[in-house]
Amino acid sequence: MNLHNLTPAKGSTKNRKRIARGQGSGRGGTSTRGHKGAKSRSGYSKKVGFEGGQMPLQRRVPKFGFKNINRVEYKAINLDIIQSLIDRKKVKEITPEILKENGLVGNNELVKILGRGELNKKINVSAHKFSATAKAAIEEQGGNCTEI
Repeated sequence: MNLHNLTPAKGSTKNRKRIARGQGSGRGGTSTRGHKGAKSRSGYSKKVGFEGGQMPLQRRVPKFGFKNINRVEYKAINLDIIQSLIDRKKVKEITPEILKENGLVGNNELVKILGRGELNKKINVSAHKFSATAKAAIEEQGGNCTEI
């Protein structure tokens, strides 16, 4: 083995341009950052929504309305969806877990049963809320409505 036989180990070198290694490299001086300005300085990071000093869109657009921080969102499930679950999957009862398994609700979503469509089988339903028409339709078929 001689000095002229030596090569770097495979994968140990990167095929990229080296910057900030002197004027002779062609990438010294400003190190490809240009002259002056925030982007040329170390530690620069553009703030989200920053528009170069222009008033950002988020602050230009007028705000209106009211957001209720106590609002509770429910995922609506109608009776026709429950009936199709009974027909297709032969489900004996409806709970948020069964709805989650069938991809109808997400992990932490609250469920409200609404009255669109009709039931033609007796079924027990557990949910966080029921509309009056849904509750009446379920109980009319002999089922139970249980609020969680």
